[in-house]
Amino acid sequence: MKTFVIAALPGDGIGPEITREAVKAVQAAEAGFDSFALDFQYHQAGAALYRDTGVIISKETEEAMDRADAIYLGAMGLPDVLLPDGTETQGIIINGTRKRLNLFAGVRPIRLMPNVESPLKGKDNIDFVIIRESTEGLFASFMSGANVYDKVYADTMIITREGTEKVTDYAFRLAQKRHGRPSDGKKVVTCVDKSNNFTCQAFFRKVYNEVAEKYPEI
Repeated sequence: MKTFVIAALPGDGIGPEITREAVKAVQAAEAGFDSFALDFQYHQAGAALYRDTGVIISKETEEAMDRADAIYLGAMGLPDVLLPDGTETQGIIINGTRKRLNLFAGVRPIRLMPNVESPLKGKDNIDFVIIRESTEGLFASFMSGANVYDKVYADTMIITREGTEKVTDYAFRLAQKRHGRPSDGKKVVTCVDKSNNFTCQAFFRKVYNEVAEKYPEI
């Protein structure tokens, strides 16, 4: 039987509560199979740890995350626990992990489940995925923005061809695997940007269009 190791970081605030219930749900699903097992290994990181020890995330925890088959990251950050530069602690963990493990695509499925009370109840055609590039744009200058004598601060938006090609190709390959939009089954990928005002965003759109040409069926 294959055992998958999941590095679980419950985090701060409601993080431990959410993590506890989420793990229960995953373990209930696991019980339906006898071909694999899940090994949740818990690690401390985040604002509470920083407040108590001065450490946001230990090297040992980072190494455990790198070795794991998956990472479950709970809610991170406490509004009253700030770094000396005024930012919160979670960016160190989230952005650091993205860059270290090349996690460039933020994948967020959005689906309205049956029998769920919601202002959108009855709209059974809601089923799409938002994919956001996770390491470029303003994230690229994380921890390296300009500080001029504590009078001027600047973070630079950076877009690269390689990064854009990777996340765009991921989006189209995901669309290939899906059933298309519920209304007519057509497979669609939509680029959302600010290319009307920013040259780096216009470049993103240009590269997106080049990749899109490789997928004429979408």
